[in-house]
Amino acid sequence: MNNPFQTMLARTGYPGGYPVGTWVMSASPVVAEAVGCAGFDWAVVDMEHSPLDQMNLVHLLQAIAGTPMLPITRVPWNDTVMVKRVLDAGAQTIMFPFVQNAAEAAQAVAACKYAPDGLRGMAAMSRGSRFGTVKDYFKVANAAVSVIVQIETPEAIAKVAEIASVPGVDALFFGPGDLSGAMGHVGNPMHDEVVALMAGGVKQCHAVGKPVGTVGGTPQAVATYRASGFDYIACGSDLGLMMRQCAAALSEVRAQTTVIHSQGY
Repeated sequence: MNNPFQTMLARTGYPGGYPVGTWVMSASPVVAEAVGCAGFDWAVVDMEHSPLDQMNLVHLLQAIAGTPMLPITRVPWNDTVMVKRVLDAGAQTIMFPFVQNAAEAAQAVAACKYAPDGLRGMAAMSRGSRFGTVKDYFKVANAAVSVIVQIETPEAIAKVAEIASVPGVDALFFGPGDLSGAMGHVGNPMHDEVVALMAGGVKQCHAVGKPVGTVGGTPQAVATYRASGFDYIACGSDLGLMMRQCAAALSEVRAQTTVIHSQGY
């Protein structure tokens, strides 16, 4: 088994020089497959803020498998039992929300690794092992799983170098939405103070050799984050991009209708 997340980060030749992703909030396999065909390099399959359950996760991973896009599965919480089930469902790159310190980061790593490196329970037959067809799965699975911890508060950024240094943490991800709220700038993730704090956190992650990503709601936000040194960046979500396009199309159609009426047609 390979490590798809590490392979993605090591790949060169991206337009703009870095992998661009998005968020899958719809919990729809068809939409997830369409997003994968659109050209995104990766997408967060979100189980924290979407109605996605265990069986539907399998369906989304199956749909995305037919596209070049890498799925990153965000679990609802840093819960060992949930992580075990998600890994058995075939996820290989796991994102943990709201990690606050090194101990919580170590707990996340342990949940993703088989003994002696962690606490993941062993199942002889799962989609993760390709239904038992991966040779020596219990021995090779640890190296094939990536752990991403999400930093979402000023307190976590203050400890980000310590968190990033935890063995088994492969990358970090800054959540500007929750971070801006925690800083008193609710609904304004592009506030200068938020952007500056995130940029400082990026430097700390890079100082210990760990890549760090984030998400911007618009291409302009993505450009700002790229200038701050982020290594992989998401642009919006499936639902967000769809709703934005719906609003633009409706606005144009209604404007045309207003012109027609004003001309007496």
